[in-house]
Amino acid sequence: MSKTSFRPALVLSSLAWLLAACTSAAPDAAPRNDYALDRAQIENLQARYLFAMDFRDPDSYAQTFAEDGVLDFGAGQLKGRDAIRNMIERSRQAGDGPGGPPRGRHSITSIVIDVDGDRATSVAYWFLMVNDSPDRQARVHSFGHYEDELVKVDGQWLFKLRKIYNEGTPAWSWNSDGNPAVTPGPGPGRGAAPGA
Repeated sequence: MSKTSFRPALVLSSLAWLLAACTSAAPDAAPRNDYALDRAQIENLQARYLFAMDFRDPDSYAQTFAEDGVLDFGAGQLKGRDAIRNMIERSRQAGDGPGGPPRGRHSITSIVIDVDGDRATSVAYWFLMVNDSPDRQARVHSFGHYEDELVKVDGQWLFKLRKIYNEGTPAWSWNSDGNPAVTPGPGPGRGAAPGA
């Protein structure tokens, strides 16, 4: 065998070995734990929640919660999607009704997310900007923070528990000396009537 015919055979043999090694190792590889993907999906959930709330969309709002999810806020605790959906439906009927732009927009910032498999926790600041004055000038209406427990169900992140603290309303405000990103609070709705 000549030197020139030996090189292509060596290269082809090496490539075949490399290809076999890569394809045989792939099925045995451990599933990738991708924090960035989980975080992006959780941030997307938080944004969909805010849009549904601001546009008074009861179905979309309820769909951000697990079937047995809990919404804990100053007026109490709502348990389950139906109770959560009904609260948004009542606010829709009491407010401006469906259609037209809302006069307020919620925003979320300073998001801390910890993921552990199919469970996660999140703490984030929120604020509400409104333009309900005759001159339609925007102003901060209220602010606070969220404390969330999340679960991944069929590949989708959902709220298992969302606690809403509002620093403009004493019954809803944070009443601890601690840092909620380190030690979550008991929830503002614990002292209110259940299912309010």
